[in-house]
Amino acid sequence: MSSEANPFESLREQVDDAAAVVDAAPGVIERLKNPERVLETNLTFERDDGSLETVRAYRSQFNGDRGPYKGGIRYHPGVTRDEVKALSGWMAYKCAVVDVPYGGGKGGIAIDPADYSEGELERITRAFATELRPLIGEDRDIPAPDVNTGQREMNWIKDTYETLENTTAPGVITGKALDSGGSEGRVEATGRSVALSVREAFDWLGRDLDGATVAVQGYGNAGSVAAALIDDLGASVVAVSDSSGAVSDPDGFDPRDVKAHKSETGSVTGYPGTDALTNDELLTLDVDCLVPAALENAVDEDLATDVAADLIVEAANGPLTPGADDVLAGRDVHVVPDILANAGGVTVSYFEWVQNRQRFSWTEERVNDELERVITDAFDTLVDTYESNEVDTLRTAAYVVGIGRIVDAYDQAGNWP
Repeated sequence: MSSEANPFESLREQVDDAAAVVDAAPGVIERLKNPERVLETNLTFERDDGSLETVRAYRSQFNGDRGPYKGGIRYHPGVTRDEVKALSGWMAYKCAVVDVPYGGGKGGIAIDPADYSEGELERITRAFATELRPLIGEDRDIPAPDVNTGQREMNWIKDTYETLENTTAPGVITGKALDSGGSEGRVEATGRSVALSVREAFDWLGRDLDGATVAVQGYGNAGSVAAALIDDLGASVVAVSDSSGAVSDPDGFDPRDVKAHKSETGSVTGYPGTDALTNDELLTLDVDCLVPAALENAVDEDLATDVAADLIVEAANGPLTPGADDVLAGRDVHVVPDILANAGGVTVSYFEWVQNRQRFSWTEERVNDELERVITDAFDTLVDTYESNEVDTLRTAAYVVGIGRIVDAYDQAGNWP
C-alpha cells in the first residue's frame, strides 16, 4: 500500500489525462483542478475529565457550477487539507458523471473517533457544525456521512444548524436517521451502486457473473453491503478484509454472516472455515473481480504489477494511484472508477435532499429503482464515451463526461470570456 501518494496530485493528474479530449481552454482546465475555497479550522472542546483539547478540521468546496456543494464529513487521524481537497474534487466529477445537480464538497476532522466517548464526539461534532454554519445550507453546501461518521453525527449537525439559524432545514444535511428526515435506502446506497457497477461491467465484457469470484478489501458499510448484494447476483465472495486483517475461502462464504461475525467480534478475522491473509495478499488474489472499499492509495504502482484480478470496481475514493492505473491499463485490466461505482451514496443523498425540500417521503422500492436507473444510464454513457474517444481507461472516459458537463454548465451561464 502507498501512504506517500498525494491524493490531490492524483486528482489533478486524472483531470489532465482527460483534458486532451475535452474542448476547453488550458485556463479552464486549471480552474477545474482546484477547489474554490477551503475552510481550515481548529476545534476546541471539553473532554469528559474537564480538560480542553484542540483538533484540526477542514471543509473543501470544489466547483459549484452545477449546483450546491455536496460531500461527506470523515473522522480519521489521516485527514489532511490535501485529502479533503482531492475528495471534494472527486465529488464534483462524481456528481457530474451521474448527472446529479451538485458541485463537490468534502470535510473531515483529524481524529480517531475510537479515542473519544460519545459525549466528546458530540461536542466535537457540534463545534464543527458551528464553524460550518456560514458555509452550509440547503442551497449552498450539503454535508453527508463518510468514513467513521453516520446518522448520529448528521443528526447532531442538523440540530446544531437549525438551533443556530432558528429554523427547520432538514435538507441542510443528508444521511440522517429516518426519523430526522433521512431517506429509505441511503445506508445501502453506496454498496448498491458498486454491485450494480459490477453487474453492468460483467455484462459489457460479455462475462458470466454467476459463480464469478470476488474479493472485497474493506468491510465497512460500502464493502459489506456491496459484498452481500454481489453475492445475491450469483457471484462467489471468496475473500474480505478490514483494518485488522483478511480472510479467504476459495469456495466462497456468506458475506452477511461475515458481517454478523464482525459486529460480534470487531473484525472479520477469525471467521470460521477461512484462511488468514494479509491486506496485500487479498489485493493480489487471482479473482475475477476486486473491489477496493477502504481508503485511498490502497494500490500503488508496485503492488499493481501483482494484481491478478481481471476487473476492478472501486468502492472507495481514490484506491488506485495514477501509477497503478498506468500499470493496469497496460495489462488490459479494466477499472470501473470510483466516481461512478460508489456514486450511489451521493445519488440517494440527492434523493433525500429532494424529499426534504418537498416534505415528502419515497418508498425504499422507489429509491432503489431510481438509483438503478441513474447508475445504469451513467454506465452506458461511460462506455459510449470510452469506445468513441481515444482514451485508454474507463476512468479517463468518466472525467471526459464529468468535465464536459461542468464546462457546459459554466459556459451556458455565460461565464467564459
